[in-house]
Amino acid sequence: MPKVKVKRTAPSLDMTPMVDLFFLLVTFFMLTATARPDEAVIVDTPSSASEIKIPDTNVITITVDKNDRVFFGVDGQHTKEVLLDRIAKNYNIGFTEEERKTFSLLSNFGVPINQLKGYLAMESNDRKEVNQPGIPIDSTRNELGDWVLQTRLTNPQVVIAIKGDQDVSYPTVKRVMDILQEKKVDRFNLITDMEMKPTN
Repeated sequence: MPKVKVKRTAPSLDMTPMVDLFFLLVTFFMLTATARPDEAVIVDTPSSASEIKIPDTNVITITVDKNDRVFFGVDGQHTKEVLLDRIAKNYNIGFTEEERKTFSLLSNFGVPINQLKGYLAMESNDRKEVNQPGIPIDSTRNELGDWVLQTRLTNPQVVIAIKGDQDVSYPTVKRVMDILQEKKVDRFNLITDMEMKPTN
């Protein structure tokens, strides 16, 4: 008795649901991603094995680059506007509404207070190109201490993080820490890169 041959058909796979899922995922990531703000300076942080994470909000970031320049940044647009008003009052400087808005959009900056008005008046692309001298931290012009103090008065919940380049000189970082202690800040974080754990 002859065998009955079953007709073979090529399997078909409908890719429509897969494409729909792909576009849903792409749309989700595009809508939920936040743009990383431009930083005034890029630093190469040292590595460590610490796994403590810095909070996403209410953070003062003090950045020290390899040329020993100090930059100051704080998050929150409203906090920045109130902070600028406090600094303006202390130093008798008047800022326009447009300068206040520009300041509230900066991620960090490194200019002395007497140059801040001119820095805020620049176009966005010009601000990226300017060589910022850093915020004064010497004992005669301790502007960093004023920024820290006024930020803490504006928002008492802020956490302070120091982000130093691995090639920065030790006395500069020590001076920054001394300024924080002068302003009664005894707890702060050091931002580092995650060190790879050894595998056995």
